Amino acid sequence: MESNNSRIAVLYATAQGSTRDIAEYIAAGLTARTAQVELADIEHAPELTRFDAVVLGSAVHDMDLLPEATSYVRNHREALANLRVWLFSVGLGPALRGPVGRIISRIVPPKIAAVRDSVAPRDYRAFAGCYPRENVSLKARVLYRLMGGGRYGDLRDWAAIGAWVTAIADTLQLPHTGDVIIHPS
Repeated sequence: MESNNSRIAVLYATAQGSTRDIAEYIAAGLTARTAQVELADIEHAPELTRFDAVVLGSAVHDMDLLPEATSYVRNHREALANLRVWLFSVGLGPALRGPVGRIISRIVPPKIAAVRDSVAPRDYRAFAGCYPRENVSLKARVLYRLMGGGRYGDLRDWAAIGAWVTAIADTLQLPHTGDVIIHPS
């Protein structure tokens, strides 16, 4: 396949916008490397037969991908099996620190692992999202601290996300263009 003809769908399911922002950043990075990228939320996903690869992301709630992401994967498993797939999730786990947090951040929750394993992606990454302190109950704040969380706000690691985009682009043999993609502010 000619690298400059790579057609990639970047699909996402978001709850509060963090996953959408990451998907937009991924799409911009792959576009900068000359791929033809279509960005869409999962509910408006394009027909997969038009693509060579898919990057699929979802927010994490209750240690599971959002229901629309899980349904999408289940309903499109056959089409996804014929494509190169990368999967990412966005939640609090990767932001946790300390002994407990380091253990928790390495665990892929069983429901997410089941979805991941059903599509056998080239790679799966969990990224931290945003966790604003407003409207978080005292009980939730205490639990967050006990698990190793300490910071609130935008916890996304844009350098790690950028490195993952580079790895995807390199796997797809997309040419280096020298363009630098700046993360959203």
